[in-house]
Amino acid sequence: MKNLRFVSFLFSFLALSILATPLHAETKKSSKRHNPKAVHESKQVDEPEFTNFTQWRGVADLIDELSDQHGLQRETLNAQFSKVHYLESVVKLINPPPPTKLKNWTVYRERFIEPTRLRAGAAFWKKHEAVLHRAQTEFGVPAEIIVGILGVETMYGKMTGNIRVVDALATLAFAYPPTANRDARMKYFRDELKQVFLLARENDMDPLGFYGSFAGAIGLPQFMPGSIRRFAVDFDGDGKIDLRNSPADAIGSIASFLSQHGWRTEEPLIFPVKVSHQTDATWPGMIGQSLEAKFTREEFEQAGVTTSSDIPAAISYGLVDLQDGERPTLYWLGTTNFFAIAQYNRSFFYAMTVIELGKAVRQHRQRL
Repeated sequence: MKNLRFVSFLFSFLALSILATPLHAETKKSSKRHNPKAVHESKQVDEPEFTNFTQWRGVADLIDELSDQHGLQRETLNAQFSKVHYLESVVKLINPPPPTKLKNWTVYRERFIEPTRLRAGAAFWKKHEAVLHRAQTEFGVPAEIIVGILGVETMYGKMTGNIRVVDALATLAFAYPPTANRDARMKYFRDELKQVFLLARENDMDPLGFYGSFAGAIGLPQFMPGSIRRFAVDFDGDGKIDLRNSPADAIGSIASFLSQHGWRTEEPLIFPVKVSHQTDATWPGMIGQSLEAKFTREEFEQAGVTTSSDIPAAISYGLVDLQDGERPTLYWLGTTNFFAIAQYNRSFFYAMTVIELGKAVRQHRQRL
């Protein structure tokens, strides 16, 4: 038994050593880089092994970048990163579901279109109706879309997350689990980790003071740090952007995001269609090309998609497929506005649920 425990420990050590790529593994170092000293702190009971990120080569490179290119103090950065922890729970949560598991639109939808969320959404809408109206006036985004996003993301602020953002992002930036897109995902999360430190400086905040989801998303609308810097707005006029405590800022920031991702005032969202299963149909090649509306109704009809007369011919669409377990896949034509929502979270299931939740909350309010 002791031998088994030793082998298990040795395997864990080697695996994390490979992921970490510590500084002492390098044969050549930049003359600008300060070789950080090891931190000898008493290990917490629940603290994972090898969480001294200042010893990791990727972290040292990021510290160099933040110091050399953005003017942050190297000593302060080293001190901050010495307090950042690797979180095994985040690695487990970020892993994709087994490829054999069928996507199921009905099951996904039922998680969100349910009585508790409808009541919470109606109460939120009533309380913040004036702000929602102002957001619609300024950005052209209907209140029900904003309400739908807030309901799906955090149930109107009830589930914003309690994981320290720098811990989550550092784990994903430097120890992302083995997947086909691992390099691209690590690059993405590394940039978001950098954005945390820049966001903190701009707002005179402690970068270790942000809390959110296991993927590093923050506040009622679950914005990533980079999105906060690019799209968030101070919609309550108090001189600061606070997505965790200000529903007004969250509302305005969602509307700002959608507006900057192509939202078109008064344009419809989505239309159900049927598809031909003849061997000469070409519509399958029109799915998944990009998150944008790029084909005309006529082009879809020529490809084997059956449309209805109420679908405007003058605007562009993308083909949306909603796989539904053992049931037949559902097909829709989505407009530019549908794909603006899909840019918020790159999932057809997500965008469709936002639309349906917002509509359901509006109908619930009308029945009250």
